[in-house]
Amino acid sequence: MKNTLLLLLPAWLLTGFIYLGTCTSSASNQTVDQSKRLVDEKPPGGRKVVKTDAEWKKILTPDQYAVLREHGTERAFTSPLNDIHDHGVFYCAACHNPLFSSDTKFNSGTGWPSFYAPIAKNAVKDASDKSYGMVRTEVLCTVCGGHLGHVFDDGPKPTGLRYCMNGVAMTFEKK
Repeated sequence: MKNTLLLLLPAWLLTGFIYLGTCTSSASNQTVDQSKRLVDEKPPGGRKVVKTDAEWKKILTPDQYAVLREHGTERAFTSPLNDIHDHGVFYCAACHNPLFSSDTKFNSGTGWPSFYAPIAKNAVKDASDKSYGMVRTEVLCTVCGGHLGHVFDDGPKPTGLRYCMNGVAMTFEKK
């Protein structure tokens, strides 16, 4: 049994590193050129949602809490939002801030819902993420500060950006 575990350990570690690198760009140590972004970091209508960790835990599912408050990442291809092709709006699961229109959604092949632009320039804000030995641009909700995902500069026209979002961090309303 012990020998079997020792043989499986390298495979598990390799799988973990592959998983962490899946939602990164080919230049994983590059942050997005900020001149491409149309982000105004003031929340819509000046609205801010501030809660304690205990309050967030009461209103979010464990998976939502892990992603939105602890900056986690859901497994690729697990979110039903990845397969939504209806016309509508994607909202922050924590505070219901409108984040993305289905008009900017595209299939990136990564297994996470991907968009080329936020619904409004003040819907999301950036933060530098230096976790896992990479430098990436983290995307946060401007209203509640929840972690949504990351943005990369390998997206389609017209912006060239790929907002790689965690589906569990969002809800969808069909219009």
